[in-house]
Amino acid sequence: MACQQSRYHSFSSASRLQPRPSGVTIDESFLTEDKSTQNRKLLQKRRTLPYREIFEFFIEDFKTYKPLLSSIKNAYEGMLAHQREKIRALEPLKAKLVTVNEDCNERILAMRAEEKYEISLLKKEKMNLLKLIDKKNEEKISLQSEVTKLRKNLAEEYLHYLSERDARKILIADLNELRYQREDMSLAQSPGIWGEDPVKLTLALTMTRQDLTRTQMELNTMKANFGDVVPRRDFEMQEKTNKHLQEQEIQRTSTPRPDWTKCKDVVAGGPDRWQMLAEGKNSDQLVDVLLEEIGSGLLREKDFFPGLGYGEPIPAFLRFDGLVENKKPSKKDVVNLLKDAWKERLAEEQKETFPDFFFNFLEHRFGPSDAMAWAYTIFENIKIFHSNEVMSQFYAVLMGKRSENVYVTQKEIVAQLLKEMTNADSQNEGLLTMEQFNTVLKSTFPLKTEEQIQELMEAGGWHLSSSNADLLNYRSLFMEDEEGQSEPFVQKLWEQYMDEKDEYLRQLKQELGIELHEEVTLPKLRGGLMTIDPSLDKQTVNTYMSQAFQLPESEMPEEGDEKEEAVVEILQTALERLQVIDIRRVGPREPEPAS
Repeated sequence: MACQQSRYHSFSSASRLQPRPSGVTIDESFLTEDKSTQNRKLLQKRRTLPYREIFEFFIEDFKTYKPLLSSIKNAYEGMLAHQREKIRALEPLKAKLVTVNEDCNERILAMRAEEKYEISLLKKEKMNLLKLIDKKNEEKISLQSEVTKLRKNLAEEYLHYLSERDARKILIADLNELRYQREDMSLAQSPGIWGEDPVKLTLALTMTRQDLTRTQMELNTMKANFGDVVPRRDFEMQEKTNKHLQEQEIQRTSTPRPDWTKCKDVVAGGPDRWQMLAEGKNSDQLVDVLLEEIGSGLLREKDFFPGLGYGEPIPAFLRFDGLVENKKPSKKDVVNLLKDAWKERLAEEQKETFPDFFFNFLEHRFGPSDAMAWAYTIFENIKIFHSNEVMSQFYAVLMGKRSENVYVTQKEIVAQLLKEMTNADSQNEGLLTMEQFNTVLKSTFPLKTEEQIQELMEAGGWHLSSSNADLLNYRSLFMEDEEGQSEPFVQKLWEQYMDEKDEYLRQLKQELGIELHEEVTLPKLRGGLMTIDPSLDKQTVNTYMSQAFQLPESEMPEEGDEKEEAVVEILQTALERLQVIDIRRVGPREPEPAS
């Protein structure tokens, strides 16, 4: 213990008496650095200097551990030197960072100043616009007051002219009365000439004038109403001759009318069902009904369908090799399935092709294992039943013969018509008068002719004995039976739409003035459409052109571009493509100028 105390005492005295080692010096590089950095480094060296000196004394006193302590000292010295070098290398980066920071601050300040300048300009512009608006409002108020004043002056002038007109009429009547009185006086002065009483003659003259006026009015009415009417005898003779010629023509050209009553014993369900199927149908429609009955019977007998293979012409939803099971659904089940498919299609956001959607719908509904069987089953059913609206329209869309927009637009039109009728039904009783029914039809379909409106009225229940006050249950016009068949009113709407489309395309062909086998250019077809339907907007015309020439709208040349003349197509092909989409008249055709 005493030894340790003596060693500690000697070490303490030595530490007080030993001079500073010659190796501890200030680095001359500090002289070239800035003042704050030099002060900081000097402070750090002064803090570590006592520890370094003490460590050197330890090395000198403890000879045994001198190599180990020297290694430790050297390692620390090397690390400190490395850190000093690293700090020295980072100093320029710090200076650069400071410079960049200053540049960024200057840019931010410049941007803020620019923004303040722009904001001040916008505020000034806003104030100018507000002043301009106030000025325009004042001008508007001034013009309105001027218009009011002019209307007031016009009304005063109108009343003045009315007063003048009435005064002139009164004056003319007075002059005529004076003339008549003078004539009467002249007659009264010479009674022996006429041999009659002047008073009686005056009264007879007045009555004669009234009779003449009435007779003249009746004659004008008869001329206006019956000027073009032929005598009854000539009409009956011409009618008899025409009927005779028609009978001869029918006998010469017509074929024997089939006896459709023979089918009642062959069709399933007997005479009652055949009578229900044949009611109100012509021969052509009865042929379709008979073919559907035969086809449905054969379809029920099949247990399997042969697969059509994987050829290119085969629709994607029918590509399969081998036998496919016939699911044998009822007609009602098929119709309900197709209605569900339409509902899901209308609710779909990402539109895919209709055939792909149809097969995906069947996979989701019946699973991947039965989807192909149901695809063949549904396809064979809708191919047979042409008279069923739901099946025939779905088949046309599925096979690409008709755009699905045709179906969607027609449904929207029917829904809009029902909405208009409901709005007209102020009592919400489901009833409209025939006059209200006629008014709603004309307002909803302003481009339809009187004849077409009359056809819709008759399909809705109007007849010759109906009056404007007769009530109509309009909601019953939009009902469907269990097989999806609409009422005659909705069917007539569809028939008129198809007839209007055919007539529209016929007018287009007539306007173009070329044959079906000849080529038509894009600008010529566009010009023909704008001529027969001037109300078409540019977007609709581009849609029609894209369909007719099978070009995406983004790739179509602009109107007036030289490339338009290079886009050609056979007229018949273009018209057939337009027949597929929902093409209809937008506005009335302008009357042709008189020659």
